[in-house]
Amino acid sequence: MPSSATVLLYSSNAGTRAQVRLAIGRRPASDVPPVAFVECATPAAVLRSLAAGRIDVCVLDGEAVPLGGMGVCRQIKNEVFRCPPVLILIARPQDAWLAAWSHADAVTTLPVEPAELAASLAALLRAPR
Repeated sequence: MPSSATVLLYSSNAGTRAQVRLAIGRRPASDVPPVAFVECATPAAVLRSLAAGRIDVCVLDGEAVPLGGMGVCRQIKNEVFRCPPVLILIARPQDAWLAAWSHADAVTTLPVEPAELAASLAALLRAPR
């Protein structure tokens, strides 16, 4: 098991980013490595962070403005070579079809439900790439 995993966290809302960090904690499950967060408040920062490499999983806020996480997900899945898995936070369960359109690997709902979010993130960290 690697010594740590890097999670890119994109949301234009600092409160949402704080909720996600708090819900996930240092380690989302005992069988995955501890996580370190790279926080991004803009789509440009997401692209820069992915270009720099070493991102293991992305958590994108579907409600971010001006560009939501679903649009960012579709862009990075089409443009980033070996794009890491993406978990999208959606406000309405009805938006799951849109998350599928964006090529998201997993979806969870807002407001953040800590156990669900940690389980979803841990599953992505366990998945072979």
